[in-house]
Amino acid sequence: MPEVYGNVSGLAPRALRTLERVYRRRVPMDRIATPELVRSLAEASREVKRQVGALVHRSGQVDYVVVGDATGLMLPDIGRLRAADGRFRALRLVHTHLYNEPLTHDDLVDLTRLRLDLVCAVLLTPEGEPRSMTWAYNVPTHPEQTGVRRNYEVVGPVPYGTEQPNFGDLIFALEAEFAGQQKTRQVRAKDGSAIVVHVGDKRQSGAMRRAQAQLVELESLAKTAGVQVVDRVIQLRDRPDSKLLLGRGKLEQVVMRAIDLDAETLIFDCDLSPAQQSGIAAHTDLKVIDRSQLILDIFAQRAESVDGKLQVELAQLKYTLPRLGTKDDALSRLTGGIGGRGPGETKLEIGRRRARERVTRLEKQLKELTRKRGERRRLRRSQGIPVIAIVGYTNAGKSTLLNTLTNAGVLAEDKLFATLDTRARQLRLPSGRWVVVTDTVGFIRRMPGDLFAAFRATFEETADADVIVEVVDASDPEHPEHMDETARLLTELGLDQVRRLTVFNKIDRLPVHELEALETAQALIPCSALSKSHTRRLLEALEKSLPPASSRTDPASESHACDHPERPGIASPPHI
Repeated sequence: MPEVYGNVSGLAPRALRTLERVYRRRVPMDRIATPELVRSLAEASREVKRQVGALVHRSGQVDYVVVGDATGLMLPDIGRLRAADGRFRALRLVHTHLYNEPLTHDDLVDLTRLRLDLVCAVLLTPEGEPRSMTWAYNVPTHPEQTGVRRNYEVVGPVPYGTEQPNFGDLIFALEAEFAGQQKTRQVRAKDGSAIVVHVGDKRQSGAMRRAQAQLVELESLAKTAGVQVVDRVIQLRDRPDSKLLLGRGKLEQVVMRAIDLDAETLIFDCDLSPAQQSGIAAHTDLKVIDRSQLILDIFAQRAESVDGKLQVELAQLKYTLPRLGTKDDALSRLTGGIGGRGPGETKLEIGRRRARERVTRLEKQLKELTRKRGERRRLRRSQGIPVIAIVGYTNAGKSTLLNTLTNAGVLAEDKLFATLDTRARQLRLPSGRWVVVTDTVGFIRRMPGDLFAAFRATFEETADADVIVEVVDASDPEHPEHMDETARLLTELGLDQVRRLTVFNKIDRLPVHELEALETAQALIPCSALSKSHTRRLLEALEKSLPPASSRTDPASESHACDHPERPGIASPPHI
């Protein structure tokens, strides 16, 4: 006996028989829907007072009959993954709309995400008779198109009985066009495209300006993670929605925008609660990422040292632990108490326990690595080697400055968090004195707490610094906020009392009047880290800021420093 899918609770046996008769209909390839199929669906809708749909195979056979509610229907599991590039599902959905409404965003989500051949809605009169029809089908987008690039085409509504296009000719032509663009599809960003979303407090002054600046930073983070941002969404509210963050209506607009732009991911510029993350994902059928998860993904991609990889894994586990919740039916009781009786643990509980055990092991390993770093710092202190720490907001040019000063050759890119691992290099000042220059991971506002805790030991590399060089991107209009965030984090690390030099980097990007104002500022050091000649003022300031050589040099290191007959009193390159 054929099965009826969906919301069948409360249906009378007569209604079920009416629905089962839909399976008898056949639809040829030259028609979207036959009058017989339309009448059967309309009759079933009048009977059950709900939407009724049929998934029709290209062979003409009805594969699924689905019942929904008054405003929508949930399709059965036909394989939620997309079909191959250039191919469709070979199924088209024909269903009824009770209130003469056009295709909904759920219809278009099913069309685009499930790669259906076509979605057709039969709009009914209040008496339940077919009034008109509207349908939509996927179309390829072309790179040269500008503005909104819809990846579907909507036709109608047209009066019922209007001649329909040849469905077979239409679908085969579309598949041929998609197949021709297959190579173009493969050059997209490796993790697809995304829409970035900011929800702000409209009661705060300058809320829109702040939201736009933060979305620029979020877009840079997404680019670093390998995601192409196709749109930005800003909503200012009195308070965020507890379940969906955005209002339900606004979230539906975002979903429609994602369909138009073929976006697969929503990236939120805040930290989502586990309930919000699962609620938004269920409502949109899109991948949902919050700010913390995005930063963690970047750190996971770019960590190279053993220390960095362990720190990132620890932060990821702590982020994931509260989100290890699911409604999977597989959460059966697996292990019991004595004799195998008792409730035992679910799979979910076992997963959480193993994650906590892994967190404990990682914390022990990181403590050992912290101890070894401390030994290296003590060795530097015993040699009387001054330490200069470079800190600052991410992408301010710290690694570039380290390369220019010391020829370190470390990776330097115009991306947020291009380098994560601590670097220590030796530098000979103009006076001939040797110092050690360290560079740590950059700061960022609202850094995830678990990540900051995991990297705290790395940040504390600057604890023994004689001078901190704070690098600021002078060309960034948000640099005052970046300086405030850097100061806050240094205070949290207990480093606010260390002597600090402020370097305004990237002055080559500044207009003339701003550059002149910087040149006259006494407390600031203008610089372009790309040019060695621009670092002379910084080197002179470092000479003045460092303590005298004798204040940190013990007798052993003094005798070692005088082993050079050619230049007495000049220390040899330090061992770092």
